Amino acid sequence: MSKSESVFEPLAVAVLTVSDTRTAETDTSGDLLVARVQEAGHSLAARQIVKDDIYQLRKVVSDWIADEDIQVILTTGGTGFSGRDSTPEALSVLFDKTIEGFGELFRQVSVEDIGTSTVQSRCLAGLANRTVIFCLPGSNNACATGWDRIIREQLDARHRPCNFVGQVRR
Repeated sequence: MSKSESVFEPLAVAVLTVSDTRTAETDTSGDLLVARVQEAGHSLAARQIVKDDIYQLRKVVSDWIADEDIQVILTTGGTGFSGRDSTPEALSVLFDKTIEGFGELFRQVSVEDIGTSTVQSRCLAGLANRTVIFCLPGSNNACATGWDRIIREQLDARHRPCNFVGQVRR
């Protein structure tokens, strides 16, 4: 099969909500990401809610990075500027490679919705142990923007000229 005849390859995705206040019943951004992942044809490999604590975040994500059955990690929350927001500090040190373009593109497309407030978004992405990690803000709108405008295509082997499917472990 040539590259132009690529087929969709479902990936195993873990979703992590970073919040001191959300519960399984109130985790609407996590619910949104799970629905988008499954609607796209991927499988949900794990889901968890973790307090905004650097070491708890690193533990959960490190365990998922080491899990051969997880290829993608999506986080929601903890990317702002409040005192407890620590997702970038917690997770960037785990990356083997940083995907600088993700944060840049996210801010570019989100300016249409939230204007200059997008400068306060510290969303980021990286690769670690052949696992791609996307860290999104905690709002439903931000998660929808990130998934619909960037991540969905990048997790589809048919997207050209490039995508992350070939970078994650098989």
